[in-house]
Amino acid sequence: MMGEQNKALAAGVALLERSIEYAVGSLRIVTPDALCRDTPCSGWSLQRLLDHLGDALASLNEAAASRTVELCPASAAPRPAVANPALSVRDEATTVLGSWTALLADEPVAIGGWHVSSPVVAAVGAIEVAVHGWDVARSCGEHRPVPPVLAEELLDLAQVFVTPADRPGRFAARVGVPRTAPAQDHLLAFLGRDPNGR
Repeated sequence: MMGEQNKALAAGVALLERSIEYAVGSLRIVTPDALCRDTPCSGWSLQRLLDHLGDALASLNEAAASRTVELCPASAAPRPAVANPALSVRDEATTVLGSWTALLADEPVAIGGWHVSSPVVAAVGAIEVAVHGWDVARSCGEHRPVPPVLAEELLDLAQVFVTPADRPGRFAARVGVPRTAPAQDHLLAFLGRDPNGR
């Protein structure tokens, strides 16, 4: 049984690694001039999106290091103002990768009173990181598709983890796309984004 758990952890970490590699490519194109631009996340500027992505990555680091994540940390300090926050988010992503690849065993992570398996935490993190990587690129006016195989895997997982209770709070309503659209478009549409819009 332990061998199967560790295989699941390795698969989750590998998925997270591929998502981070994709997102880092998007972070490289961010310039300070782009920070005030709108994003595919309605009502969010690129600056706010980068702050959110940085917080998500910090939570992934916390999960790997302490096996616990505080949903609303009382002492959370605001992020320091920097000329290009994408650089610090990129550093955080690199730290996440190191933290998760160093894990040797699948131990549960305590999140808001619930215990969640490490592979599930890694998989949910992979969805968030990759999709926000797409958001960042679109905000900068770049076309950077999510790699097809990665998009297919993330879509399968998103359909398990994202429920009607998550809308409209965490995700906008699902967007319609043709059945023949690529996996990336189905992933983005499922998570409330227009694959052809901004």
